[in-house]
Amino acid sequence: MGDGRWRTAGSALMRVIVVWAVSTLTMLVLAGILPDFQLQSDNGDSVTKIAFTAAWGAGAFGLLSALVWPVLVRALLIVPALVLGMLVFFLNGSLLLVALRLIPDGRGAANPETAVVVAAVMSAVASATSTALAVRDDNAYRRRLSRLADRRRRRSGADGGRSGPPGTVFIQLDGVGHDVLARAAEGGLMPTVAHWLADGSGHRLTPWRTDWSSQTGASQLGILHGSNFDIPAFRWYEKETGDVVVSSRPASALELQRRAIVRTRDGGLLTLDGASRGNLFSGGADQLALVLSMAARRGKGRRSRAGYFAYFSDPANAVRTALSFVAEVGREISQSTRARIRKDAPRIKRGGLYPFIRAFATVVERDVVVAAVIGDMFAGRTAVYADLVAYDEVAHHSGPHSRDAEKVLARLDRSLALIVKVAEHTPRRYRIVLLSDHGQSPGETFAGAYGLTLKDLVRAGCGLPVPRRAQRTKSGSEARDAVRTALHRPVEEGGTDTAAAPSDPVVLASGNLGLISFPDIDGRATREQLDRRHPALLSTLANHPGIGFLLVRSELHGSVVLGRGGAQTPVSELADGEGLLEPFGPGAADAVRRTDTFPHVADVMVNSMYDPTTGCVHAFEEQIGSHGGLGGEQSRPFLLHPRTMSEPMASRISAGPGADGELVGAEQVHEVLRRWLRECSGPQVPLTSDDTDESGGADGTAAAAG
Repeated sequence: MGDGRWRTAGSALMRVIVVWAVSTLTMLVLAGILPDFQLQSDNGDSVTKIAFTAAWGAGAFGLLSALVWPVLVRALLIVPALVLGMLVFFLNGSLLLVALRLIPDGRGAANPETAVVVAAVMSAVASATSTALAVRDDNAYRRRLSRLADRRRRRSGADGGRSGPPGTVFIQLDGVGHDVLARAAEGGLMPTVAHWLADGSGHRLTPWRTDWSSQTGASQLGILHGSNFDIPAFRWYEKETGDVVVSSRPASALELQRRAIVRTRDGGLLTLDGASRGNLFSGGADQLALVLSMAARRGKGRRSRAGYFAYFSDPANAVRTALSFVAEVGREISQSTRARIRKDAPRIKRGGLYPFIRAFATVVERDVVVAAVIGDMFAGRTAVYADLVAYDEVAHHSGPHSRDAEKVLARLDRSLALIVKVAEHTPRRYRIVLLSDHGQSPGETFAGAYGLTLKDLVRAGCGLPVPRRAQRTKSGSEARDAVRTALHRPVEEGGTDTAAAPSDPVVLASGNLGLISFPDIDGRATREQLDRRHPALLSTLANHPGIGFLLVRSELHGSVVLGRGGAQTPVSELADGEGLLEPFGPGAADAVRRTDTFPHVADVMVNSMYDPTTGCVHAFEEQIGSHGGLGGEQSRPFLLHPRTMSEPMASRISAGPGADGELVGAEQVHEVLRRWLRECSGPQVPLTSDDTDESGGADGTAAAAG
């Protein structure tokens, strides 16, 4: 035992010496290349003196990076992630300037711009050298894993080892549809996935169908917390409070998580030794990083940005990610410029902050989340759920089948390959499950196709002012007439509901799903109320060629679906493959019926048209790849799992499977994932009434929800 410890310490010391020597050589080379970087006095020094100066500077820089950098990063956790990424270069350069000042006799000097370059190169070289030495040492990984496993066993008192029950890593590829994944594997873009899909690989690819609201908020809440009831869209208006709930806002995400916990009386999928990485919701995990719902919480371990610390506390990681961030910004600018030159269609504007937002999603978020997952596997955690959002972000702006999106899939596959490689060395075996929350459907935006937004069309139908550009709309004659009426003369009012001036309607968009609410009408507005107030509204919307159908409540017939030419079908009589919902395929009728029961369903729900021959929809937002409603690939995500796990439909799901045997809805996916965890780890422990506070949140870090 003693000899082993001495060998380990000696090996570690040798690695430090080698990295120091390489860093010294790097500093000497840079001093010879860069005119504004010097390591000698103005009168010149001997080669030995210069080498000593470089060694001193490299050692001081390495020591500052090890001791001061983590403190700086922790102090800057209050800074937004995008700003922190840009500060990496400045902070690293500042540490180098401090290191140069520590050299005796003031022989080291550099201007600030040069210091940034020197610090970046030295950090990158030191990281590469350290990694190469670890790779050459066959037992380096295993020693680290063994230490982590020993610590975990001492804390829990449990027996670890690869002979125990396996852990499970769920990797969510945000926005990657079933067909997109299959094509990417078949075309060689994703060799890791292709290997899993090959005959005899031991993996099974299973599609599933989303709810009407085919977006991350609804899907991930259902997957992680077992309920997405009353989530009609990505954003919606709640009349009782006058608030717009947006799934991507921390306060909204926290409230949605709280509501789900109240409904299910359960903390979530990850309550048993779980980790949640890069998600909207915690899933009940006590290990959190970049979890949006927790960004609204205060206190130790609750802040979403705390997840950055473990990654950026290593200056080599920070510099490598920052360099990749800059490269990705340049890549996006280049790709969008080429798209404009080629006059690609459909196309949307990709300027402003978008290149930086894309770089954050495809580089920073990916690097931090993957590093966190690897750390979880090193620590032997039972269940890990991580979301990689890179493809979804790029596909929105470049299109789900574009070359830009394909390149992102290739890079995601490399991240999967790294996780698979790590799993070969972890202290326990891991089953890796790949899944998505929804797909994306292509198509020109509604505004691009028809010259006006959904909000313009609604205001025109209500006789309210709209921008004059709407006069050039390519929509049907009735819509044009409504626009002109709104621009040139008011619609005559009549009926008891119009005695007081009505408030403007709230029009919200979630991909190709639109929601229209009238704040001054208590409760859910009826068709009859709307017809009295705004006689042209529903017919203008229903007859527009860019709209597939409307959902509205009727006093006479209950909720009804409206379409072109006066078509009307009561929700109770909807059937797949028939009538207005025929183009939208299996499950559309049930999805509409379920959403109709939500307390916060909008007064008018609007689904865009869908062309089954092209697979195209029209997003009501500025997106040429969209999701949020019904129509095409957006509603068909996937599960890719080892065959050692039971069949997803091996037993009856509580909500009942679809008629064609597919999984239907995120809540069913939750039950499948929970069953897979039970098969190896035993049942998850649900919350009891004693565990729930008055607001319905869960106490304790095991639930990690509020």
